[in-house]
Amino acid sequence: MKTPIVDTHCDLLSYLANVPGARADKTEDIACALPFLKTGNVKMQVMAIFTDVVSGSMDFADKQVDHFQSIQKTFAEDLTLADFEFLNSLENQDKIGLLAAIESASGLANETAPIQAAFDRLDKIIEKTGRVAYISMTHHKENRFGGGNYTEGIGLKDDGKRLLDYMSGKKIAIDLSHTSDLLAEGILNHIDKTNLHVPVIASHSNFRSIWNHKRNLTDEFVKEIIHRKGIIGVNFLRAFLDTEDPNRIYEHILYGFEKGAEDQICFGADFFYTVGFPDIGRIPFYFPNVENASKYPDVLKTLSEKLSQDQLEKLAFKNAKDFFLRTWR
Repeated sequence: MKTPIVDTHCDLLSYLANVPGARADKTEDIACALPFLKTGNVKMQVMAIFTDVVSGSMDFADKQVDHFQSIQKTFAEDLTLADFEFLNSLENQDKIGLLAAIESASGLANETAPIQAAFDRLDKIIEKTGRVAYISMTHHKENRFGGGNYTEGIGLKDDGKRLLDYMSGKKIAIDLSHTSDLLAEGILNHIDKTNLHVPVIASHSNFRSIWNHKRNLTDEFVKEIIHRKGIIGVNFLRAFLDTEDPNRIYEHILYGFEKGAEDQICFGADFFYTVGFPDIGRIPFYFPNVENASKYPDVLKTLSEKLSQDQLEKLAFKNAKDFFLRTWR
């Protein structure tokens, strides 16, 4: 029997909301298209609601929520909502379970909306999608909540603290994948100082000790996620693995096991729409061995030379499954 896969981050929704003629099954456009997910035996896919720091961020988030709902109807034979019952029996599921997440809280409130709008919209998104797996406060840039991963010297802002306070007890994780280091520190300190019930994860980040990139986690943050029993989703983007060596994906994964993240490491491939992407220096975006979601079985087969069957299953689905079941109970 093929090993089921849980992936904690893809950008199918922003592709559907932004690209004319987009379809969830269009394999020539996006590496997480449904046929790739089926071939890779993905049984649960977290779909990010991505927004940039722009005035129309809230409207763009709404479009993605609509697509989250509509693709389940359009592809009802293949897709369903990943609720507690679905996840609890993941290994026996025939369909792919979908779960929404928020990548940049700019989708909850742009730079001028009252902070209450963020809370109201979060509740509305939960109502429409069934559940929100996690929230990333920022993307690359600074916003009203804090500093993004390409900003320097900008940490957790007052609205970021207010959002964390509102998230407490709602069974939604905070995602460190797109924070500045200072924002990540601020998030952890605020959670501890105010005794918040907010799980901490990195949904699609690699290890900075293997590849020195600001999008990757320092060993300090790796230790914090392990301590807090979160998850770390390994990212398949070449820019965050090693721009030259396709085998670095395996080094990142094995490093996670070596650093004590055996019960935390999972997949967070970060497949997004790359056609016409302005930064041609990032092409190709993915190495052939991880170029789309059909490649998960091959990745596991390669790693089987170094990892036990139990470790492979933890990476493939058990760690993510256990995290979300613990969080949702």
